Amino acid sequence: MGETGWIGGPGASLIRQPVFFGISCRLKAQGRRTIDALLFQFCFVSHLVIFNPSMSEFTINSTANSSDEGDDTPVAEAEAASAARNIMLTIAYDGTLYKGWQVQPNGLSIQECVERAVQRLTGEKRRVFCAGRTDAGVHALGQVANFHTDSRVPIENIRRGLQCSLPEDITIVSAAEVATKFHSTYSATRKRYRYVICDNDVCPPFLNRFVHRSRYHLNVEQMSSAVQHLLGTHDFRCFETKFPNKSTSVRTIMEATIGRISAWSPWCSAHDWQPAYGRQYFNAERPMIVFEVMADGFLYNMVRTIVGTLLEVGRAKNPPEYLTQVIESMDRTQAGITAPASGLYLVQVDYPEELMRSPSS
Repeated sequence: MGETGWIGGPGASLIRQPVFFGISCRLKAQGRRTIDALLFQFCFVSHLVIFNPSMSEFTINSTANSSDEGDDTPVAEAEAASAARNIMLTIAYDGTLYKGWQVQPNGLSIQECVERAVQRLTGEKRRVFCAGRTDAGVHALGQVANFHTDSRVPIENIRRGLQCSLPEDITIVSAAEVATKFHSTYSATRKRYRYVICDNDVCPPFLNRFVHRSRYHLNVEQMSSAVQHLLGTHDFRCFETKFPNKSTSVRTIMEATIGRISAWSPWCSAHDWQPAYGRQYFNAERPMIVFEVMADGFLYNMVRTIVGTLLEVGRAKNPPEYLTQVIESMDRTQAGITAPASGLYLVQVDYPEELMRSPSS
């Protein structure tokens, strides 16, 4: 996970092409019954897609929220000082049934599940830190976490050992031993989030937990013009819920793109998922909208509020340049709604190369 080279021609915007797959999992139903369900999850692999407005197709090149930062420094230092190894995990999860990443008194969290799995595998009660403290209902494709341990379990057995103690909607993608001073939160150099919207009149029922369903057909061309106003270093307090949550609300957005993608072919049938009513922005071949943003950090509900503001542009309630006015106002009331959690995914977190190396290497 080092530097990633982004490529694109003049007028091109960059988004990542999703690859969908089904996961058969067992869900707790009412009355403690257990049912098997096929969840068609929006799990996106690391493929870079170049979308040129002058072209009708995507071309693919393979490449390598609550506030997503917290103050775990004293705990992390104590854990690191008392343990021999530092283990980094890459985790994917369906956040629908959880109260978010962080341990909560009123419900089950991702962190609680992972810490229980670590204790069962290692025999040690350890804090598991994360790159981004996702909110209730938010999903992850590439959440990064770490924990310190004295356990001698071989690194090649840790992923499978943890997975045995986790529910099927939490997946340990990989495990690696990293430098002692690596911290999944504070060592991060940039993070990438993705938001998925379905603006069809008719939507496949498998999507309800994994996208935001817009009641309105959206003008993606106008929304694409609007996202260009996000780029650069700004005070983004206008997109932050309950400001101030941090010592500074200044962040740098390096990349922001939005575009339409086609539906997953196994969903195709003799019927169309969206009847052709002749609406202005109807696009039966590309019914999904994907917004993607990369920055050096994100504020509380920042991505979801940006999306809420973009939705107003897509509905022609505001022009694209309105985003500049919102940012300059530094006023949360000038921005749009906080979009639902179901469409948001933590996609990727990047770290300095030297911290990714095992001390033994």
